[in-house]
Amino acid sequence: MFTGLIQDVGNIRIIDRRGGGISLTISTRLDLSSVKIGDSIAVDGVCLTVVKLAGRTFTMEVSPETLQRTTLSSAKEGQAVNLEAALKMSDPLGGHLVAGHVDGTGEITGITLEGNSLRYQFRVPLDIGRYLIEKGSLAVDGISLTVAECLDQEFSVRLIPHTAERTTLGKKKVGDRVNLENDMIAKYVEKFVRQRDDQARGSSRIDAEFLSKHGFIP
Repeated sequence: MFTGLIQDVGNIRIIDRRGGGISLTISTRLDLSSVKIGDSIAVDGVCLTVVKLAGRTFTMEVSPETLQRTTLSSAKEGQAVNLEAALKMSDPLGGHLVAGHVDGTGEITGITLEGNSLRYQFRVPLDIGRYLIEKGSLAVDGISLTVAECLDQEFSVRLIPHTAERTTLGKKKVGDRVNLENDMIAKYVEKFVRQRDDQARGSSRIDAEFLSKHGFIP
């Protein structure tokens, strides 16, 4: 589990492609002294498992399914990536609950300077846009952000200078793709409501046969 507060911007040093997946060796300024093989680190919002440690670098394996759903499919050596180590139970939750399970990708469609902040606009698939609400939370490349405006397939956020300077988002351009993770609470609420509605429909005695018998439909 993560908070969406980026702790470091690392660099991809080595990409090893094998069997449909890849392994990434990443350099970082994070304190790796307490990191163990098997621990989780979010890379651009993608929860991955550490399989090797060497000095200031760590290596993680990325499955074909993860490549299909995230921007890591187009990762390049030398690329900067947002990093966040897994949350400890004693850590403050400064952002929002982020699982590191990316729902899909979106595209930056506009970047506008507004006062001392940057307004980023994104285009997203419907299955991501359906969970967005104004002032709600989502993770963009692992960064916990607040939705400013949203439509079915578009939304915007505001970046303060601190966030733009300390994450990769401040250096991205129009047309670049980003990893998106919806607020998990919204997905749970939708499932609970759908199950309740399905159960209510299943217990109802009003069906097509009833309506036909009483003359409501032919």
